[in-house]
Amino acid sequence: MDKPIKVLLVDDHEMVRIGLAAVLDTEDGIEVVGEASNGHEGIRLALSYKPDVVLMDLVMDGMDGVETTAKLLQQHPDCKVIVLTSYIDDSKLYPVIEAGAFSYLLKTSRANEIAEAIRAAARGQSVLESQVAAKMMNRFRQPKQQTQAPLHDDLTEREMDVLKHLAQGKSNQEIADELFIGVKTVKFHITNIFNKLHVEDRTQAAIYAHKQGIAE
Repeated sequence: MDKPIKVLLVDDHEMVRIGLAAVLDTEDGIEVVGEASNGHEGIRLALSYKPDVVLMDLVMDGMDGVETTAKLLQQHPDCKVIVLTSYIDDSKLYPVIEAGAFSYLLKTSRANEIAEAIRAAARGQSVLESQVAAKMMNRFRQPKQQTQAPLHDDLTEREMDVLKHLAQGKSNQEIADELFIGVKTVKFHITNIFNKLHVEDRTQAAIYAHKQGIAE
């Protein structure tokens, strides 16, 4: 018998988690292995349970679904994140897709649709709510802006080296050891990287590096 698809629920509303767990536990081949009430707990449980699929809420106190998705996938890249949310505005949709979300569903979806999206994700097939798919298509149809040089063209060779290691999730000390430089020098380079890439933290820098094909 095939192993069940292990699912982790990440949502700050207890009743939503209870309802989802109750429904999914009746589905053949799907097992809810854990429930998290916030992003930090979701990342911790993902590392413990190694789920195949994570059902991710977008709007949560503290770390939102976008940041949680990015950090979770950095540490558990084989996992498939399915966004399950009430929001479809551009400020949430595009960032979480860029962060690595595999599928995007609305909480108005029927129980069988959510279950099928989980099975599809386990097979490597993405599912987008129809309104989301329409938004994505419209975005791609928009006229392309004049090509500009990528931001990382301004990075020095050493800053590129630091960015590559940062994107692999290495700490400042690990980067210093790899490049045979001091931790203070690493921090100096990271500050310059943030300024040149117009990012605010390591997560955003890592996402940029992966999108640009810089990270090895």
